[in-house]
Order: sequence, then C-alpha cells, then structure tokens
Amino acid sequence: MKLTILKHWLNEAMQHVSKAINGKNSLPILSGIKMDVTAQGVTLTASDIDTTIQATIPAATEDGAQIVTVDEPGSVVLPAKLLVEMIKKLPKEEVHIETEVGFAALLKSGKTKINMVGMDPEEFPAVPALTEERSFTIAGSDIRDMIRETVFAVSTQETSPILTGVLWQLEPSKLTLLATDRHRLAQTAAEVGDGDNALIKFVVSGKMLTELNKVIADDSGDVEITATQSQVLFKVGRTRLYCRILDGTYPDTSKIIPTAFKSELVVSTKAINAAIDRAFLLAREEKTNIVRLETGEDNAVTVSSNSSGLGSVSEQLEAESITGEPVRISFNSKYMLDVLKVIDSEQLRIGFTGPMSPIIIKPVDGKDSLYLILPYRTTN
Repeated sequence: MKLTILKHWLNEAMQHVSKAINGKNSLPILSGIKMDVTAQGVTLTASDIDTTIQATIPAATEDGAQIVTVDEPGSVVLPAKLLVEMIKKLPKEEVHIETEVGFAALLKSGKTKINMVGMDPEEFPAVPALTEERSFTIAGSDIRDMIRETVFAVSTQETSPILTGVLWQLEPSKLTLLATDRHRLAQTAAEVGDGDNALIKFVVSGKMLTELNKVIADDSGDVEITATQSQVLFKVGRTRLYCRILDGTYPDTSKIIPTAFKSELVVSTKAINAAIDRAFLLAREEKTNIVRLETGEDNAVTVSSNSSGLGSVSEQLEAESITGEPVRISFNSKYMLDVLKVIDSEQLRIGFTGPMSPIIIKPVDGKDSLYLILPYRTTN
C-alpha cells in the first residue's frame, strides 16, 4: 500500500471514525482504524462491534482537484490514538503513507517520518451487511434538532438498557423520537417526505446519537436512514454510521401523557428559564434540586427554593396567561432546565393535572414537541 493524501481531508475523516472506538474494548484490533486504499480513494473504518463508523475520501473533488494519489492499493489497521494525534500535528499538507513487511507503516510529511506498528486488516470485523428495504430520508438539520431535543432524557442506568436509547418511530409522512428515564420524557416529531407505509420502530443508543450529531454539519444535506431487525445505518455525506439496535421492548408511554389539564399557563421561555436557573443555585445544595412553582392572581407565577444551610430565594414573574385552578407544585429544577435549553420557542405552555401528576411542557410556536416531568412530593 502506498499513497499520498491531503492532511485536512484525512484528519476530518479520522475525527469522525475515531468516535466509534471504545477504550475499554479487550480486542486489540478494535483499538485501530482500518485504512482501505483503492484507485477510487481511501475508506477509513473504526468499530467497537456495537457501533461502526466509516468515512470515504474520494481520489479527487467534483471539480477535479486531486486529494489522493494512489501508487499501490492495499489495506492496513493502524493504532487509532497515535494516528489521530499525529496526523493533526504533521507539518505539511501532503502526507505520504506506505506499508512495509508485517503491516508496519511509514508516514512522511515534510522532513517528519513516523514508523507505526500496524495490524492485519483481515482480523478487522466486517462492516454490517444491510438490506435497504426499510429506509427513509430526512434533512440533516431536522434530525440534528430532533436528537438534541430528546437525547438528554435517556437513562444513564445500565440496569434498564432499553431506556439508554431513543425510540424512533416512522409512520407514513411522520417521524417521532422519544426518550425517557422514567422520571422525565422528551418527544418530538417531524414530517418525512418519503418512507413506506409500514410502521418502522427501533431504539438507538443515546451515546451513539450524540456522536451522530457531531458528524451532521450545517451543510450535510439529507440524512439517509436504513433499518433492519438488528442494525441501523445513517448515511451523512461521505460518512456512514452503523449502530446495533437495542434489544427489548420500549415501554408504552402514551398512557402517562395527559391530554386534558386542570391548569395551564403560558409564559416567556427566557423569563422562566432565568428564574428557575437562579432557584437552582440553592436547590442543588440540598442535592435534591427541588424548586416550587405557584400561581397567583393577575397572572403571577412564583418560583422559589431553599437551602437549610444557605437561605432561600423567591422570584415572581408575570405569565402571558393562566387558566384553571391555582397551582402549587414542586419538581426537579435540573430536569426543567434541561427542557428549557432545547426549546427554541419564545413562549411555552405548561399543563398541570394535580400536585402529584405529570407536568407537561410544550413550545407555543406550534412545533410538534412535548416534554414531561414527574413532580416531587414535599412536606411543606
């Protein structure tokens, strides 16, 4: 294998694929990045078995500018940690790479030479084979927003593996993403122009979706998604992300989401975020993060918290509107702040059905998103 490649193209591709590498994996071959070189360009692959990321670098740009010059095709697996750090620090834009006996590799850039101990590419796991019978396409900007608006609510407890992922549900013309850790829930939906009439449901690891969002750039265009019984593939430009679908049955959350409310308020997102953020400063000292919200006359909303060792805080703001019964409810302020961070609407609607019933938060701008937080029972 012998080639010359432009450093910034190689560096960008390696930054993407290296996200699949898990330092805890016991198989030495999975600590490396596989490099396949052909006349058409270079393909980089990294995997931890559950997740595989593959990035392709073409031999030339669409306007004919040369990116890769291949003198001899071939394959090798090189140590990822060293390779990623070294490529970033090479002095020149052109990088020459060639393999020698026993998969040893020589990298040259300017007057810099690096020898690396490579591994046999035949030992590297094969990329999952997928049929493309169940696939759909959605704008990269839409999928990035949907992931951002839901992934924060996944569980971090491995005792319930299915809840560490986000549920994807495709119906005709509509894609819904949902995440819950049993204490809160985030759900958002968007229109999908294509996709068959069959219902598609699968659960993808929240950690993997966070990495997917890093790959989707502002100019990524559409993302093509293909799902099988055990794997899902995301195609983002020249990058492919393969991920194992989480096993198990996602809980039916429809029964816990109220559709009618005893009380509702419409309030400025910025104002209530600022008030709860200040109350959180004391609430976090109690390790419970509990903040209370109360409604009063003349559309008044009071947000308060206290700390036995520091004091208390109480702040009043004016809601756009308040309907129904008076509200006095306590909740985890961090959970509420996580929701407020992802709502882009200038105003939000909060619905209540009782002091111990779920709190529902929705943006007022009409976006098809919904957030649920379970309240806390307090003694006062």
